[in-house]
Amino acid sequence: MRSRYSAFSVGDSDYLRRTWHPATRPAGTGVDRRTRWTGLEVLETARGGPFDTEGTVRFRAHYVERGRRGRMEENSKFVRVEGDWVYVGTV
Repeated sequence: MRSRYSAFSVGDSDYLRRTWHPATRPAGTGVDRRTRWTGLEVLETARGGPFDTEGTVRFRAHYVERGRRGRMEENSKFVRVEGDWVYVGTV
């Protein structure tokens, strides 16, 4: 989760595509250069340990867009694909 937040922060769409499950990956990654991500709070996690094949992360991300502060909150689902964690979507 933190690595995907960092990828959004620096505009690394290649990394976002690689860490998005192929079944749910959109055509675009949603990276918007006008959005400046300013902080991440991980609020809750469930599963996602070394022996799990899926897990969820509830987080709040803070940003500034067009001079206005905002935040988004999401409960994200991740699964392992060939040993790597990939984002599936929201729960």
